[in-house]
Amino acid sequence: MISIAINIAFIAVTLSQLLAMVRVVMGPTTGDRILALDTLVINAIALIILLGMRAGSQIYFESAMIIAMLGFVSTVAIARFVLRGDIIE
Repeated sequence: MISIAINIAFIAVTLSQLLAMVRVVMGPTTGDRILALDTLVINAIALIILLGMRAGSQIYFESAMIIAMLGFVSTVAIARFVLRGDIIE
């Protein structure tokens, strides 16, 4: 039963990933594109966690934590660059 739920979750997250990619390409403003990139990172983390659940391995969860930290820092850096024109003051 859990394998069916994981497969449905894979499909849902993959569809969400594709829709976020469309928003990155067709986003009307820069802010929309930044939020879509952040959504891509969140969806990638979800896919890695689902893969870890399917495989039953702990290493996937640790890599998801690293990607989450890098995704947060990169989103903040891109937003600061768009707003101020520089990242480091």
